[in-house]
Amino acid sequence: MEQTFVNGKVFVGTSETDFVSAFKVKDGRISWIGQTEQVDDPQAIDLHQQTVLPGLIDCHTHPKYIADALHGTACTPPNVNSIQEMIAALKASPQYGQGPDVWIEGWGFDETKLAEHRAPTVDDLDQVTTEQPIFIYRSDCHSSVGNSKALALAGIDQNTPDPKGGHIERFPDGRPNGFMREVAASQLLIRAKSAQSYENDVQNMVNSSDHYLENGIVAIGEMMGRLNPYPTLRLYQDAVKQGFKPRASIYYVYDELKPGQDLDPVGDDQLRVAIKIFMDGSISGETADNSLPYPSGKRGVLLTDQTKLKTAIEFAQKHQLQAAIHAMGDAAIQLVLDTTCDLDPWLDDMPSIRIEHASLLSDQMLDQINHAKMWYGLSTQPIFFFAEDESYRSYLTPEQFKLAYRVKSMLKSKALTTLSSDAPCTPWAEPDSPFYSIYAVVTRQAANNDVVNIEEAITVPQAILGYTKWAAEIGGFTHNGTLEVGKSADFVILNKDIFSVSKDELATVNANETWFKGQRVYQKSSK
Repeated sequence: MEQTFVNGKVFVGTSETDFVSAFKVKDGRISWIGQTEQVDDPQAIDLHQQTVLPGLIDCHTHPKYIADALHGTACTPPNVNSIQEMIAALKASPQYGQGPDVWIEGWGFDETKLAEHRAPTVDDLDQVTTEQPIFIYRSDCHSSVGNSKALALAGIDQNTPDPKGGHIERFPDGRPNGFMREVAASQLLIRAKSAQSYENDVQNMVNSSDHYLENGIVAIGEMMGRLNPYPTLRLYQDAVKQGFKPRASIYYVYDELKPGQDLDPVGDDQLRVAIKIFMDGSISGETADNSLPYPSGKRGVLLTDQTKLKTAIEFAQKHQLQAAIHAMGDAAIQLVLDTTCDLDPWLDDMPSIRIEHASLLSDQMLDQINHAKMWYGLSTQPIFFFAEDESYRSYLTPEQFKLAYRVKSMLKSKALTTLSSDAPCTPWAEPDSPFYSIYAVVTRQAANNDVVNIEEAITVPQAILGYTKWAAEIGGFTHNGTLEVGKSADFVILNKDIFSVSKDELATVNANETWFKGQRVYQKSSK
């Protein structure tokens, strides 16, 4: 069966200026594109001048965390602005009172935004309950906090040593205070939580499918693939069998690979595999590896030294895997460039190395990228300066702040630049809305109305390419990115014309309908 769509404003996605008004779909793929006057089909679907985009791609996100967050409690402004409000919100959670085996989960707190100007502790969370385990992600999703029941289930007590690359924070008497700093420490709680509820994890993933489709997102980059307590690929495979729709690239955390372990780039119509390397932490958490100390005197953390980075890159080369490298601080980014710029790319169809976040880029770094043998991808997130402007202003010098999220400069470089969310790793209630990110990168205006490096603003079509064509190329989504003939008929019909609304309205754009493989999989309620 062939479907025909006419009278639309259809952004093809092959460039900033390619539009058609009609297209056809056959067997789940685009079979023809052109103009409405070329069509003679009384059964054609009239788009009524609505704007159509290729299905959006969030190439750096944390779907497992999102799946958990959807049934968890948002500990973010504007609803949660203090630890006492957090306690009240957690008590109002649907999981509260459901029995000792049910975890209460929350996400998104940033201690700099809380009235107490500190992170919650085990004692704070124990005011919610000591009968059920509680787990809350900090906004960066690197660190977390648990109550006494969660610590007990994870086997964490006064004698538990810090895991490599992480820190169990403690009260003055040595008792763990519940705050688990950085990924390695947070994993102690996550493993205790996930080990008990694989079937729940699968169901949460299935339930999260609609969340992506409501946002017009048809493909995702899972940037925290785990091998323990179970392989993330298996989670996705089982979720797909039960109805999870978006395509996914799964980036396994390199530190979890055992010596001599193989990892194949499993590629099919829906799932593929790569690796993720952590260089440092986050700017808002004062753990990004910067060349200068933070005002508090803290230094960032370097999680992967040059020797280990070389070993990880050699593993990626050997197994023909893309390597995504988390680097936010300028020192961490510089180490990545110095270590890899003279290497020959080992992949032909996508950047062999992705630099995730690339938060602080100097002119010298961009010049190094332009003259490197290596072809880099830069996956950056405007939602960070939008939602965390205060932290960036507080923790960076004015000179460093001028280097933050230089998206226009990235687009002028040789690197393939994409936009993404890193959701739910930022203190914003809608962290993975593509349209908030587009608003931020086009206006350079933060949620607090601060203007952040306005000279780095880009156009709306460029921002959309960052969520479509370029995102497909960096993530290996060969079926997506454009609405060219032969591509999957994955597209989103918008509620407003994103190309003509005022810049101030960009964040109010959303999906009226999302289509996947030629089938409508989401339609906004008329209520």
